[in-house]
Amino acid sequence: MGDYPVKHVRSSVELTDQIFGPATQHEALKDEIYCQIMRQMTSNNNRLSIDRGWQLMWLCSGLFPPSHNLLRHTQCFLESRPRDPLAAVCLQRLQGMFSKEPRMLPPHLVEVDAIQQNSSLIFHKVHFPNDTSDVISLEEQKYFFDSLRQTSDFPKKLKKGKEGNQANNPYLVIFKRKLWFNVSPGKDLVADLTFHFPQEMPKYLRGYHSCTREDMISLGGLLFRSKVDSDRSQFVMIPKMLKDLVPADQIKIMSPEDWKKHIISSYNRQSGITVQEARIAFLTAISSWPTFGCSFFDVKQTCESSYPNSVWIAISKQGVSIIDPQHKELLVMHPFSRITEYNCKSNVFQMTIGTLVRANNFVCETSQAHTMKDLLASYVSMYERQRQAFRPRNHMFT
Repeated sequence: MGDYPVKHVRSSVELTDQIFGPATQHEALKDEIYCQIMRQMTSNNNRLSIDRGWQLMWLCSGLFPPSHNLLRHTQCFLESRPRDPLAAVCLQRLQGMFSKEPRMLPPHLVEVDAIQQNSSLIFHKVHFPNDTSDVISLEEQKYFFDSLRQTSDFPKKLKKGKEGNQANNPYLVIFKRKLWFNVSPGKDLVADLTFHFPQEMPKYLRGYHSCTREDMISLGGLLFRSKVDSDRSQFVMIPKMLKDLVPADQIKIMSPEDWKKHIISSYNRQSGITVQEARIAFLTAISSWPTFGCSFFDVKQTCESSYPNSVWIAISKQGVSIIDPQHKELLVMHPFSRITEYNCKSNVFQMTIGTLVRANNFVCETSQAHTMKDLLASYVSMYERQRQAFRPRNHMFT
């Protein structure tokens, strides 16, 4: 708080890490942090020190609440200082912490920078899948900044000898559609062009979908129009553009010149449509496929001898599918109602299928184990909310 000189100049985040880091990991230290902040702001005539104290209180009240024994004292401290602008804000943040879990990591650089500028609103640039971006004001979102810290701190763990400011580790926040419910191409053009097309097109080009030669030719014409519009001078570039027009694992089924001939023919049959219409038509064509809207994960498994060692896990609104990547053949599909348990640890994902009497465990290895668990939990939660919403009134309290 500036009351005493320090021997070495350190960044603000290094200081907040030192203050709040241990408390986010050890319950007993949380009250100690609150007590120290309040103690140093009591009978303190140093305005700079007081201001920094309020900044620390603002950060602290958004990380974790004090214990029940200390809560009333903390509330009285904040309520007794109505002239300090941050007092009411801290009280509001403190009360909000009781409706959600405490944070797992100390404040992110963005939070520290914001409060040092005396701003309790946090603005962050968000990128969309269609390569556009916007600056939004961030509400208090559970674990959002913890996720950012994990992302920005990861390079530091690889280079322990060069720990520095988080700003040296750039990152992007990309806003994507997570749950694919009620997606009907053409119904919401903004969503189609901002999210659905930019997210589904790369999956198609990576070869995750099973489709016919005729499908690929038709879709190749639409993707070509999506890139060049009505510029026919780009026909000569088609052989060099195949990776952007045809699934990667299917490019070699024809020569580049044959692909060019068929894609030009498809493009000509689709004359008169705009770039946006071509993208909607692409989505409409693939929306009937069972793998439309799936999130795919490449995993390795050894628990099921009848499956290949490397399989794809596809998570969608229907459930969890296991696919043979070589033949793109569906091996099994487990609806969410059959999945009784799921978890992850490090790079291992595990789910239990069946009933308490008879159940099978599926275990696989992937660097995206946590992402799989999070996505599965989100779909299950969505279905549970829907079930509760349509629950008959006379059964609400049974």
